[in-house]
Amino acid sequence: MPDDSAASAPTLRHPRALVPVLVSLGMLVAVVSSLGAPLIPTIAAEDHVSLSTAQWALTVTMLVGAIATPVMGRLGDGPHRKRVILAGLAVVLAGSLLAALPLGFVCLLVGRALQGVGMGLVPLAIATARDALPSQKARSAVATLSLTTAAGIGLGYPITGLFAQYLGMYAGFWFAAATAAAALTATVIVVPAPPSRPTTAMDVPGALLLAGGMAALLVALAEGERWGWGSARLLAVAAAAVVLLAGWVLHSLRATHPLVRIRLVKDRGVLVANLTTMVGGVGTYLLISLVTRYVQTPESAGYGFGASIVVTGLLLVPFSAASLVTGRLVRMMGRAATPARMLPLGCVLSLGALVCFLLARSSLWGIGAMMALAGLGVGVTFAVTPGLIVGGVPAEETGSAMSFNQVVKYIGYSTGSALSAVILQASTAPGAALPTNGGYRDAGLAGCAAFVITGILAVALTRAGARSSVVAAGQGTPAAASDQVRPEPSRR
Repeated sequence: MPDDSAASAPTLRHPRALVPVLVSLGMLVAVVSSLGAPLIPTIAAEDHVSLSTAQWALTVTMLVGAIATPVMGRLGDGPHRKRVILAGLAVVLAGSLLAALPLGFVCLLVGRALQGVGMGLVPLAIATARDALPSQKARSAVATLSLTTAAGIGLGYPITGLFAQYLGMYAGFWFAAATAAAALTATVIVVPAPPSRPTTAMDVPGALLLAGGMAALLVALAEGERWGWGSARLLAVAAAAVVLLAGWVLHSLRATHPLVRIRLVKDRGVLVANLTTMVGGVGTYLLISLVTRYVQTPESAGYGFGASIVVTGLLLVPFSAASLVTGRLVRMMGRAATPARMLPLGCVLSLGALVCFLLARSSLWGIGAMMALAGLGVGVTFAVTPGLIVGGVPAEETGSAMSFNQVVKYIGYSTGSALSAVILQASTAPGAALPTNGGYRDAGLAGCAAFVITGILAVALTRAGARSSVVAAGQGTPAAASDQVRPEPSRR
Protein backbone atom coordinates (compact mmCIF):
# COMPACT_ATOMS: atom_id res chain seq x y z
CA MET A 1 0.00 0.00 0.00
CA PRO A 2 1.91 3.08 -1.14
CA ASP A 3 2.22 6.04 1.14
CA ASP A 4 4.12 9.24 0.71
CA SER A 5 3.94 10.40 4.29
CA ALA A 6 7.66 10.02 4.76
CA ALA A 7 8.36 12.32 1.85
CA SER A 8 6.01 14.94 3.18
CA ALA A 9 7.03 14.64 6.83
CA PRO A 10 6.71 17.98 8.65
CA THR A 11 9.74 20.01 9.66
CA LEU A 12 10.30 20.00 13.42
CA ARG A 13 11.35 23.25 15.05
CA HIS A 14 12.02 21.53 18.40
CA PRO A 15 12.61 17.84 17.62
CA ARG A 16 13.81 16.87 21.11
CA ALA A 17 10.76 18.39 22.74
CA LEU A 18 8.12 16.72 20.56
CA VAL A 19 7.91 13.34 22.32
CA PRO A 20 7.80 14.87 25.85
CA VAL A 21 5.03 17.23 24.73
CA LEU A 22 3.04 14.39 23.16
CA VAL A 23 3.50 12.28 26.30
CA SER A 24 2.31 15.23 28.40
CA LEU A 25 -0.93 15.18 26.42
CA GLY A 26 -1.43 11.53 27.38
CA MET A 27 -0.64 12.23 31.01
CA LEU A 28 -3.08 15.15 30.99
CA VAL A 29 -5.79 12.79 29.77
CA ALA A 30 -4.93 10.30 32.52
CA VAL A 31 -4.97 12.92 35.28
CA VAL A 32 -8.22 14.49 34.08
CA SER A 33 -9.96 11.12 33.78
CA SER A 34 -8.83 10.06 37.26
CA LEU A 35 -10.06 13.25 38.96
CA GLY A 36 -13.56 11.86 39.35
CA ALA A 37 -13.18 8.53 41.14
CA PRO A 38 -11.38 9.52 44.39
CA LEU A 39 -13.51 12.65 44.75
CA ILE A 40 -16.97 11.02 44.52
CA PRO A 41 -17.63 10.98 48.31
CA THR A 42 -16.28 14.54 48.65
CA ILE A 43 -18.43 15.81 45.76
CA ALA A 44 -21.51 14.21 47.29
CA ALA A 45 -20.83 15.90 50.64
CA GLU A 46 -19.84 19.31 49.22
CA ASP A 47 -22.73 19.61 46.75
CA HIS A 48 -25.34 17.80 48.90
CA VAL A 49 -26.17 15.09 46.36
CA SER A 50 -26.37 11.32 46.67
CA LEU A 51 -23.37 9.11 45.91
CA SER A 52 -25.12 7.70 42.83
CA THR A 53 -25.68 11.24 41.54
CA ALA A 54 -22.11 12.26 42.34
CA GLN A 55 -20.92 9.23 40.35
CA TRP A 56 -21.94 11.12 37.22
CA ALA A 57 -18.89 13.36 37.74
CA LEU A 58 -16.92 10.31 36.59
CA THR A 59 -19.43 8.85 34.16
CA VAL A 60 -20.04 12.03 32.15
CA THR A 61 -16.31 12.43 31.43
CA MET A 62 -16.03 8.93 30.02
CA LEU A 63 -19.29 9.34 28.13
CA VAL A 64 -18.20 12.53 26.37
CA GLY A 65 -14.74 11.06 25.78
CA ALA A 66 -16.17 7.98 24.07
CA ILE A 67 -18.24 10.21 21.76
CA ALA A 68 -15.60 12.88 21.07
CA THR A 69 -12.67 10.52 20.47
CA PRO A 70 -13.69 9.04 17.08
CA VAL A 71 -14.86 12.42 15.81
CA MET A 72 -11.57 14.08 16.78
CA GLY A 73 -9.67 11.14 15.28
CA ARG A 74 -11.38 11.59 11.91
CA LEU A 75 -10.91 15.37 11.95
CA GLY A 76 -7.27 14.87 12.91
CA ASP A 77 -6.56 12.57 9.96
CA GLY A 78 -6.78 15.54 7.58
CA PRO A 79 -4.72 18.72 7.34
CA HIS A 80 -6.19 20.26 10.51
CA ARG A 81 -4.78 17.89 13.15
CA LYS A 82 -2.88 20.54 15.09
CA ARG A 83 -5.96 22.76 15.17
CA VAL A 84 -8.01 19.85 16.50
CA ILE A 85 -5.44 19.20 19.23
CA LEU A 86 -5.39 22.88 20.22
CA ALA A 87 -9.19 23.06 20.20
CA GLY A 88 -9.38 19.95 22.37
CA LEU A 89 -6.90 21.41 24.87
CA ALA A 90 -8.82 24.69 24.95
CA VAL A 91 -12.04 22.82 25.75
CA VAL A 92 -10.28 20.85 28.52
CA LEU A 93 -8.92 24.12 29.94
CA ALA A 94 -12.38 25.70 29.90
CA GLY A 95 -13.91 22.63 31.53
CA SER A 96 -11.22 22.53 34.23
CA LEU A 97 -11.79 26.19 35.07
CA LEU A 98 -15.55 25.69 35.24
CA ALA A 99 -15.20 22.62 37.47
CA ALA A 100 -12.73 24.48 39.71
CA LEU A 101 -15.22 27.25 40.54
CA PRO A 102 -17.56 26.58 43.49
CA LEU A 103 -20.72 27.14 41.46
CA GLY A 104 -22.62 23.99 42.35
CA PHE A 105 -22.98 20.45 41.07
CA VAL A 106 -24.47 21.36 37.68
CA CYS A 107 -21.49 23.53 36.75
CA LEU A 108 -19.13 20.85 38.02
CA LEU A 109 -20.88 18.31 35.82
CA VAL A 110 -20.64 20.55 32.76
CA GLY A 111 -16.97 21.15 33.47
CA ARG A 112 -16.31 17.43 33.78
CA ALA A 113 -18.14 16.85 30.49
CA LEU A 114 -15.90 19.38 28.75
CA GLN A 115 -12.84 17.71 30.26
CA GLY A 116 -13.94 14.47 28.60
CA VAL A 117 -13.08 15.97 25.20
CA GLY A 118 -9.44 15.57 26.21
CA MET A 119 -9.70 11.80 25.90
CA GLY A 120 -9.54 12.22 22.14
CA LEU A 121 -6.03 13.69 22.32
CA VAL A 122 -4.03 10.46 22.66
CA PRO A 123 -4.87 9.03 19.20
CA LEU A 124 -3.98 12.39 17.66
CA ALA A 125 -0.67 12.38 19.52
CA ILE A 126 0.05 8.88 18.18
CA ALA A 127 -0.78 9.98 14.63
CA THR A 128 1.52 13.00 15.07
CA ALA A 129 4.39 10.79 16.24
CA ARG A 130 3.94 8.47 13.27
CA ASP A 131 4.04 11.34 10.78
CA ALA A 132 6.69 13.58 12.33
CA LEU A 133 9.37 11.24 13.70
CA PRO A 134 11.91 8.91 12.06
CA SER A 135 10.77 5.29 12.13
CA GLN A 136 12.95 4.23 15.08
CA LYS A 137 11.79 7.10 17.30
CA ALA A 138 8.22 6.74 16.07
CA ARG A 139 8.10 3.11 17.19
CA SER A 140 9.23 4.02 20.70
CA ALA A 141 6.93 7.05 20.91
CA VAL A 142 3.84 5.15 19.75
CA ALA A 143 4.37 2.42 22.35
CA THR A 144 5.01 4.96 25.12
CA LEU A 145 1.93 6.99 24.24
CA SER A 146 -0.26 3.90 24.33
CA LEU A 147 0.83 3.32 27.94
CA THR A 148 0.22 6.84 29.22
CA THR A 149 -3.53 6.56 29.79
CA ALA A 150 -3.11 3.38 31.85
CA ALA A 151 0.13 4.35 33.58
CA GLY A 152 -1.20 7.81 34.36
CA ILE A 153 -3.87 6.29 36.61
CA GLY A 154 -1.17 5.53 39.15
CA LEU A 155 -0.10 9.17 39.06
CA GLY A 156 -3.52 10.79 38.86
CA TYR A 157 -5.02 8.98 41.85
CA PRO A 158 -2.39 9.98 44.46
CA ILE A 159 -2.25 13.55 43.11
CA THR A 160 -6.01 13.81 43.35
CA GLY A 161 -5.96 12.26 46.81
CA LEU A 162 -3.36 14.74 48.08
CA PHE A 163 -5.35 17.69 46.79
CA ALA A 164 -8.63 16.36 48.18
CA GLN A 165 -7.22 15.60 51.62
CA TYR A 166 -5.11 18.71 52.20
CA LEU A 167 -6.31 21.45 49.83
CA GLY A 168 -9.98 20.68 49.25
CA MET A 169 -12.04 19.30 46.40
CA TYR A 170 -11.53 22.12 43.91
CA ALA A 171 -7.71 22.16 44.10
CA GLY A 172 -7.49 19.14 41.80
CA PHE A 173 -9.44 20.95 39.10
CA TRP A 174 -7.20 24.01 39.40
CA PHE A 175 -4.23 21.68 38.93
CA ALA A 176 -5.89 20.24 35.81
CA ALA A 177 -6.46 23.77 34.49
CA ALA A 178 -2.80 24.70 35.01
CA THR A 179 -1.67 21.47 33.34
CA ALA A 180 -3.98 22.03 30.37
CA ALA A 181 -2.72 25.62 29.96
CA ALA A 182 0.90 24.42 29.97
CA ALA A 183 0.12 21.66 27.45
CA LEU A 184 -1.70 24.17 25.22
CA THR A 185 1.29 26.51 25.20
CA ALA A 186 3.75 23.69 24.53
CA THR A 187 1.62 22.35 21.68
CA VAL A 188 1.51 25.75 19.98
CA ILE A 189 5.30 25.96 20.10
CA VAL A 190 6.42 22.36 19.50
CA VAL A 191 3.82 20.26 17.65
CA PRO A 192 4.14 20.61 13.86
CA ALA A 193 1.36 20.84 11.32
CA PRO A 194 0.53 17.44 9.76
CA PRO A 195 1.60 16.41 6.25
CA SER A 196 -0.46 17.83 3.44
CA ARG A 197 -3.38 15.48 2.85
CA PRO A 198 -6.78 16.01 1.30
CA THR A 199 -9.64 16.94 3.60
CA THR A 200 -12.15 14.13 4.16
CA ALA A 201 -15.78 15.05 4.64
CA MET A 202 -17.06 14.38 8.14
CA ASP A 203 -19.39 11.38 8.32
CA VAL A 204 -22.17 13.14 10.24
CA PRO A 205 -24.72 10.27 10.15
CA GLY A 206 -22.03 7.85 11.30
CA ALA A 207 -20.95 10.21 14.08
CA LEU A 208 -24.54 10.56 15.31
CA LEU A 209 -25.16 6.80 15.25
CA LEU A 210 -21.91 6.05 17.08
CA ALA A 211 -22.48 8.85 19.60
CA GLY A 212 -26.02 7.66 20.33
CA GLY A 213 -24.98 4.02 20.61
CA MET A 214 -21.99 4.74 22.86
CA ALA A 215 -24.04 7.08 25.03
CA ALA A 216 -26.76 4.45 25.51
CA LEU A 217 -24.20 1.73 26.22
CA LEU A 218 -22.26 3.71 28.81
CA VAL A 219 -25.42 4.99 30.49
CA ALA A 220 -26.65 1.39 30.79
CA LEU A 221 -23.35 0.31 32.34
CA ALA A 222 -23.22 3.31 34.69
CA GLU A 223 -26.85 3.19 35.83
CA GLY A 224 -27.39 -0.58 35.87
CA GLU A 225 -26.76 -0.94 39.58
CA ARG A 226 -29.10 1.95 40.51
CA TRP A 227 -31.89 1.16 38.03
CA GLY A 228 -31.69 -2.60 38.45
CA TRP A 229 -30.11 -4.88 35.86
CA GLY A 230 -33.44 -6.42 34.95
CA SER A 231 -35.47 -3.20 34.90
CA ALA A 232 -37.47 -2.27 31.80
CA ARG A 233 -35.72 1.11 31.59
CA LEU A 234 -32.28 -0.46 31.53
CA LEU A 235 -33.28 -3.10 28.99
CA ALA A 236 -34.73 -0.38 26.73
CA VAL A 237 -31.52 1.66 26.88
CA ALA A 238 -29.41 -1.45 26.23
CA ALA A 239 -31.59 -2.39 23.25
CA ALA A 240 -31.23 1.14 21.88
CA ALA A 241 -27.44 0.82 22.19
CA VAL A 242 -27.45 -2.45 20.23
CA VAL A 243 -29.69 -1.04 17.49
CA LEU A 244 -27.72 2.20 17.11
CA LEU A 245 -24.31 0.51 17.10
CA ALA A 246 -25.50 -2.12 14.61
CA GLY A 247 -26.84 0.69 12.43
CA TRP A 248 -23.48 2.46 12.68
CA VAL A 249 -21.62 -0.68 11.54
CA LEU A 250 -23.93 -1.14 8.53
CA HIS A 251 -23.67 2.54 7.64
CA SER A 252 -19.86 2.46 7.92
CA LEU A 253 -19.61 -0.51 5.57
CA ARG A 254 -21.56 1.38 2.91
CA ALA A 255 -20.30 4.95 3.37
CA THR A 256 -17.62 6.37 1.07
CA HIS A 257 -15.81 8.19 3.89
CA PRO A 258 -16.95 6.57 7.17
CA LEU A 259 -15.96 7.79 10.61
CA VAL A 260 -14.05 4.53 11.12
CA ARG A 261 -13.32 2.13 8.27
CA ILE A 262 -14.76 -1.11 9.63
CA ARG A 263 -13.00 -3.10 6.93
CA LEU A 264 -9.66 -1.98 8.38
CA VAL A 265 -10.81 -3.10 11.83
CA LYS A 266 -11.28 -6.60 10.38
CA ASP A 267 -7.55 -6.80 9.56
CA ARG A 268 -6.22 -9.59 11.79
CA GLY A 269 -3.64 -7.40 13.54
CA VAL A 270 -6.14 -4.61 14.16
CA LEU A 271 -8.78 -7.11 15.28
CA VAL A 272 -6.56 -8.80 17.86
CA ALA A 273 -5.45 -5.41 19.17
CA ASN A 274 -9.02 -4.19 19.66
CA LEU A 275 -10.33 -7.43 21.17
CA THR A 276 -7.47 -7.79 23.65
CA THR A 277 -7.74 -4.09 24.54
CA MET A 278 -11.45 -4.38 25.28
CA VAL A 279 -11.54 -7.69 27.18
CA GLY A 280 -8.24 -6.98 28.93
CA GLY A 281 -9.61 -3.54 29.88
CA VAL A 282 -12.49 -5.28 31.67
CA GLY A 283 -10.06 -7.24 33.85
CA THR A 284 -7.71 -4.31 34.44
CA TYR A 285 -10.34 -1.81 35.55
CA LEU A 286 -12.15 -4.48 37.58
CA LEU A 287 -8.93 -5.06 39.52
CA ILE A 288 -8.30 -1.33 40.03
CA SER A 289 -11.90 -0.81 41.19
CA LEU A 290 -11.65 -3.73 43.62
CA VAL A 291 -8.33 -2.60 45.07
CA THR A 292 -9.33 1.04 45.60
CA ARG A 293 -12.55 -0.02 47.34
CA TYR A 294 -11.03 -2.88 49.34
CA VAL A 295 -8.17 -0.94 50.92
CA GLN A 296 -10.50 1.91 51.99
CA THR A 297 -12.94 -0.48 53.71
CA PRO A 298 -12.82 -0.03 57.50
CA GLU A 299 -11.16 -2.87 59.38
CA SER A 300 -14.36 -3.23 61.42
CA ALA A 301 -15.86 -4.99 58.37
CA GLY A 302 -13.55 -7.95 59.03
CA TYR A 303 -11.33 -7.13 56.07
CA GLY A 304 -9.81 -4.05 54.46
CA PHE A 305 -7.35 -1.51 55.86
CA GLY A 306 -9.32 1.72 56.35
CA ALA A 307 -6.73 3.47 54.15
CA SER A 308 -7.00 7.14 53.20
CA ILE A 309 -7.41 8.39 49.64
CA VAL A 310 -3.71 9.29 49.57
CA VAL A 311 -2.57 5.81 50.64
CA THR A 312 -4.98 4.26 48.17
CA GLY A 313 -3.52 6.36 45.38
CA LEU A 314 0.03 5.52 46.36
CA LEU A 315 -0.76 1.82 46.07
CA LEU A 316 -1.38 2.41 42.36
CA VAL A 317 2.03 4.00 41.76
CA PRO A 318 3.74 0.57 41.35
CA PHE A 319 1.18 -0.16 38.62
CA SER A 320 2.28 2.91 36.65
CA ALA A 321 5.99 2.43 37.24
CA ALA A 322 5.95 -1.23 36.25
CA SER A 323 3.89 -0.62 33.11
CA LEU A 324 6.24 2.10 31.86
CA VAL A 325 9.40 0.08 32.60
CA THR A 326 8.00 -3.06 31.01
CA GLY A 327 6.87 -1.16 27.92
CA ARG A 328 10.46 0.02 27.43
CA LEU A 329 11.84 -3.49 27.98
CA VAL A 330 9.49 -4.91 25.35
CA ARG A 331 10.69 -2.33 22.84
CA MET A 332 14.32 -3.19 23.67
CA MET A 333 13.63 -6.85 22.87
CA GLY A 334 13.32 -5.91 19.20
CA ARG A 335 12.41 -8.78 16.90
CA ALA A 336 11.91 -11.19 19.78
CA ALA A 337 8.80 -9.20 20.80
CA THR A 338 6.27 -10.88 18.53
CA PRO A 339 2.54 -10.60 19.27
CA ALA A 340 2.32 -14.41 19.49
CA ARG A 341 4.69 -14.21 22.47
CA MET A 342 3.93 -10.87 24.08
CA LEU A 343 0.11 -10.86 24.17
CA PRO A 344 -0.21 -14.23 25.98
CA LEU A 345 2.61 -13.19 28.33
CA GLY A 346 0.80 -9.97 29.19
CA CYS A 347 -2.38 -11.93 29.92
CA VAL A 348 -0.50 -14.40 32.14
CA LEU A 349 1.06 -11.56 34.17
CA SER A 350 -2.28 -9.80 34.59
CA LEU A 351 -3.93 -13.08 35.52
CA GLY A 352 -1.20 -13.62 38.10
CA ALA A 353 -2.05 -10.24 39.67
CA LEU A 354 -5.69 -11.25 40.12
CA VAL A 355 -4.67 -14.63 41.54
CA CYS A 356 -2.53 -12.73 44.08
CA PHE A 357 -5.58 -10.63 44.93
CA LEU A 358 -7.54 -13.80 45.58
CA LEU A 359 -4.87 -15.44 47.74
CA ALA A 360 -2.71 -12.69 49.27
CA ARG A 361 -4.59 -9.46 49.96
CA SER A 362 -3.96 -9.43 53.71
CA SER A 363 -1.27 -6.71 53.70
CA LEU A 364 -0.72 -3.35 52.05
CA TRP A 365 2.72 -4.31 50.79
CA GLY A 366 1.18 -7.38 49.17
CA ILE A 367 -1.40 -5.16 47.46
CA GLY A 368 1.39 -2.91 46.19
CA ALA A 369 3.36 -5.88 44.82
CA MET A 370 0.21 -7.21 43.20
CA MET A 371 -0.39 -3.87 41.45
CA ALA A 372 3.20 -3.92 40.19
CA LEU A 373 2.55 -7.35 38.68
CA ALA A 374 -0.61 -5.99 37.04
CA GLY A 375 1.46 -3.11 35.67
CA LEU A 376 3.86 -5.61 34.11
CA GLY A 377 0.97 -7.25 32.28
CA VAL A 378 -0.46 -3.95 31.06
CA GLY A 379 3.00 -2.77 29.99
CA VAL A 380 3.56 -5.86 27.85
CA THR A 381 0.10 -5.73 26.26
CA PHE A 382 -0.03 -1.99 25.58
CA ALA A 383 3.46 -2.00 24.10
CA VAL A 384 2.23 -4.49 21.49
CA THR A 385 -1.30 -3.42 20.52
CA PRO A 386 -0.57 0.02 19.00
CA GLY A 387 2.02 -1.50 16.69
CA LEU A 388 -0.56 -3.95 15.39
CA ILE A 389 -2.95 -1.10 14.61
CA VAL A 390 -0.41 1.33 13.17
CA GLY A 391 1.07 -1.41 11.00
CA GLY A 392 -2.34 -2.49 9.75
CA VAL A 393 -3.79 0.81 8.53
CA PRO A 394 -2.69 3.51 6.08
CA ALA A 395 -1.01 6.57 7.59
CA GLU A 396 -4.00 8.77 6.76
CA GLU A 397 -6.24 6.45 8.84
CA THR A 398 -4.02 6.31 11.95
CA GLY A 399 -5.97 8.85 13.99
CA SER A 400 -9.30 7.25 13.22
CA ALA A 401 -8.09 3.69 13.89
CA MET A 402 -6.40 4.61 17.18
CA SER A 403 -9.49 6.57 18.23
CA PHE A 404 -11.62 3.48 17.71
CA ASN A 405 -9.16 1.53 19.86
CA GLN A 406 -9.55 4.17 22.59
CA VAL A 407 -13.34 3.83 22.42
CA VAL A 408 -13.01 0.06 22.73
CA LYS A 409 -10.75 0.62 25.75
CA TYR A 410 -13.37 2.87 27.40
CA ILE A 411 -16.00 0.18 26.86
CA GLY A 412 -13.74 -2.34 28.59
CA TYR A 413 -12.99 0.03 31.47
CA SER A 414 -16.67 0.90 31.96
CA THR A 415 -17.67 -2.75 31.84
CA GLY A 416 -15.01 -3.71 34.37
CA SER A 417 -16.06 -0.95 36.75
CA ALA A 418 -19.75 -1.85 36.41
CA LEU A 419 -19.02 -5.57 36.79
CA SER A 420 -17.16 -5.01 40.06
CA ALA A 421 -20.06 -2.96 41.41
CA VAL A 422 -22.62 -5.59 40.38
CA ILE A 423 -20.77 -8.48 42.00
CA LEU A 424 -20.07 -6.59 45.22
CA GLN A 425 -23.67 -5.40 45.42
CA ALA A 426 -24.86 -8.99 45.02
CA SER A 427 -22.67 -9.90 48.01
CA THR A 428 -24.10 -7.13 50.22
CA ALA A 429 -26.77 -8.28 52.64
CA PRO A 430 -30.07 -6.33 52.74
CA GLY A 431 -29.62 -3.29 54.94
CA ALA A 432 -25.83 -3.73 55.09
CA ALA A 433 -23.46 -1.00 53.94
CA LEU A 434 -20.57 -3.21 52.90
CA PRO A 435 -20.25 -6.44 50.88
CA THR A 436 -18.87 -9.60 52.38
CA ASN A 437 -15.26 -10.55 51.86
CA GLY A 438 -16.51 -13.36 49.62
CA GLY A 439 -17.81 -10.74 47.18
CA TYR A 440 -14.24 -9.67 46.47
CA ARG A 441 -13.34 -13.30 45.85
CA ASP A 442 -16.16 -13.67 43.33
CA ALA A 443 -15.21 -10.42 41.60
CA GLY A 444 -11.59 -11.53 41.46
CA LEU A 445 -12.63 -14.79 39.81
CA ALA A 446 -14.57 -12.79 37.20
CA GLY A 447 -11.41 -10.79 36.49
CA CYS A 448 -9.45 -14.02 36.10
CA ALA A 449 -12.02 -15.19 33.56
CA ALA A 450 -11.58 -11.94 31.61
CA PHE A 451 -7.84 -12.48 31.26
CA VAL A 452 -8.24 -16.17 30.42
CA ILE A 453 -10.58 -15.14 27.60
CA THR A 454 -8.12 -12.45 26.51
CA GLY A 455 -5.29 -14.96 26.42
CA ILE A 456 -7.33 -17.44 24.37
CA LEU A 457 -8.22 -14.69 21.88
CA ALA A 458 -4.59 -13.60 21.65
CA VAL A 459 -3.31 -17.13 21.01
CA ALA A 460 -6.05 -17.97 18.52
CA LEU A 461 -5.64 -14.78 16.48
CA THR A 462 -1.83 -14.74 16.44
CA ARG A 463 -1.31 -18.48 15.89
CA ALA A 464 -1.12 -18.12 12.10
CA GLY A 465 2.08 -16.10 12.07
CA ALA A 466 3.52 -12.78 13.20
CA ARG A 467 7.10 -14.04 13.46
CA SER A 468 8.56 -10.54 13.19
CA SER A 469 8.61 -7.92 15.86
CA VAL A 470 5.36 -6.16 16.47
CA VAL A 471 7.21 -3.16 17.84
CA ALA A 472 8.61 -2.66 14.37
CA ALA A 473 5.31 -0.95 13.64
CA GLY A 474 4.95 2.76 13.63
CA GLN A 475 6.93 3.33 10.48
CA GLY A 476 5.85 5.93 8.03
CA THR A 477 5.04 3.38 5.36
CA PRO A 478 2.34 0.95 6.35
CA ALA A 479 3.07 -1.26 3.41
CA ALA A 480 6.51 -1.92 4.83
CA ALA A 481 5.18 -2.27 8.33
CA SER A 482 2.52 -4.70 7.27
CA ASP A 483 5.09 -7.29 6.34
CA GLN A 484 6.53 -7.02 9.82
CA VAL A 485 3.57 -6.83 12.11
CA ARG A 486 0.57 -8.46 10.52
CA PRO A 487 0.07 -12.17 10.92
CA GLU A 488 -1.12 -12.58 7.36
CA PRO A 489 -1.36 -10.41 4.25
CA SER A 490 -4.27 -8.03 4.11
CA ARG A 491 -6.94 -8.66 1.51
CA ARG A 492 -8.34 -5.16 1.53
